[in-house]
Amino acid sequence: MPNRLATIVFLALASFASAQSNTQAAPAVDSHSVPSLDAGIGSCTADFLITGTDSKPVYNAKVKVHIAYGTWSLHKLDLEVDTNVDGKARFTGLPDRIKRGLFFRASQDDRTGEAFDDPSQTCSKQFTIVLRRSDQPSDQSTPPSAQNTPPGPRQN
Repeated sequence: MPNRLATIVFLALASFASAQSNTQAAPAVDSHSVPSLDAGIGSCTADFLITGTDSKPVYNAKVKVHIAYGTWSLHKLDLEVDTNVDGKARFTGLPDRIKRGLFFRASQDDRTGEAFDDPSQTCSKQFTIVLRRSDQPSDQSTPPSAQNTPPGPRQN
């Protein structure tokens, strides 16, 4: 009986030591490699550079897109990719024909930015999206004086 117990303990220790020697360190991830997500429904690509209002790249910003494709847009796909330390991200395999185009949204914390693309016009496009807080004006915003102004009388 003592020999049997000693044998079991020895085998357990040997298998534990073997398992420990077989573990390998995870390969180092290059923080400058561009994160890429393949939609697998076409040949178009979209490359992104996400920056802040100070023109510096934004790390770990989320870039999202909702794709409705196919007959009557019955197929739907939601994709999300994070940016690397250089503020870059990429979607590949995007459809080249789509009814409504692609609307990309980038965000980090309380800052957001948007971009639109019609892949039938530009199949491979590079976007620069500037993330702004909602209380920061954008360069393309309507001036405050024109926002709530009623339309003037019609001229014939």
